[in-house]
Amino acid sequence: MPRMAPAEDFPKIVSVDDHVIEHRTVWLDRLPRQYHDVGPRTVQERGTMQFVGGVFSYQPSDDGELCDWWLYEDKRIPQTRLSAAVGFDRDEVKVTGITYEEMRRGCWDPRARLEDMDTNWTEAQMCFPSFPRFCGQTFMEADDKVLADLCVKAYNDWMVEEWCGDSGGRLVPLTITHLWDVELAAAEVRRNAARGVRAVCFSEIPPYLGLPSIHTDHWEPFFRACAETGTVINMHIGSSSKMPSTSADAPAAVGSTLTFGNAMSSLTDWLFSGWLERLPTLKLAYSEGQIGWIPYILERADNVWEENRAWGGVADIVPEPPSTYYYRQVYGCFFDDVYGLENIEKCGVDNICFETDYPHSDSTWPKSREVGEKLMGNLPTDVVRKLVRGNAIEMLGLDLAP
Repeated sequence: MPRMAPAEDFPKIVSVDDHVIEHRTVWLDRLPRQYHDVGPRTVQERGTMQFVGGVFSYQPSDDGELCDWWLYEDKRIPQTRLSAAVGFDRDEVKVTGITYEEMRRGCWDPRARLEDMDTNWTEAQMCFPSFPRFCGQTFMEADDKVLADLCVKAYNDWMVEEWCGDSGGRLVPLTITHLWDVELAAAEVRRNAARGVRAVCFSEIPPYLGLPSIHTDHWEPFFRACAETGTVINMHIGSSSKMPSTSADAPAAVGSTLTFGNAMSSLTDWLFSGWLERLPTLKLAYSEGQIGWIPYILERADNVWEENRAWGGVADIVPEPPSTYYYRQVYGCFFDDVYGLENIEKCGVDNICFETDYPHSDSTWPKSREVGEKLMGNLPTDVVRKLVRGNAIEMLGLDLAP
């Protein structure tokens, strides 16, 4: 089989997992004036923060680092260098605060982002939210749900019209939704799909947020709206507001190693939920979960389905081996996973997408092309093209050359 072409022919990247730092007035620009004192807004103050046992904690402190804080109802949420790490030396990427002035401008400015994408051999990218958290948990937790509804819609309007609007299709819209009200969630999917949006955020494990599991019919209107509009459900690590760890005092390195754990559990949920059988056009994507674990969990799920059908509780809703649904409807995402790529046939050459994770601490910017060449240089040219851009284009229905 032909191997990858020379470096200059490495495909332009279409990344399915990057992040945007919302600028200071995203919500002030869109909310009615009566909400300006309680809606999302920023202030600069000093504070301290830490990440231990899989839990991020922070508090204002006169002797802490100066950073920008989001204020919303009674919440105070700091901007962190981990979320805006590009441009800093690796040894300077710490659990500490950051101001907008210290950030690389591409974190929050779409024009500067496009320039940084050019630097990074990236044609297009899709960005997860920051202040709303990875699936909009911030607004789900709010007391005033009328304001929360307005905030969700304001974010989505900003995402579509301002962040992505003048990018010529290079910035791909990814919206949030109303986790606390499934009918509002379904309506918001349809509202955004009508203007070309094909991606929405969701939680890996809703019960971790105090929400019904996907093993109930609770989410049916939302799932059906996604299936009928071709809207991909994107589940980022951390979208359960709970990262895997082993103890309350485990160092951050333990949780960082185990980040794939919730994605693995979530995929197992979906494979045995029956939804992928009931809604065969529904698509799922697991962002930043890496891929090396996928072959084993598919093997194990198929074995359980086959050997434990008498008592497994899914014989009537999962008529085919679970791996069938994965290969038909699910995408995994990676930025650095040698083991997964060595097993790419079992991960699925049509199921895996590359990501650059700009501007987070794991980002491969500005060397994502070099990283990709090193990781995939021994793979056939057609497989590389699928992983780097073709699968993402197919997943999201993008108007780009495959």
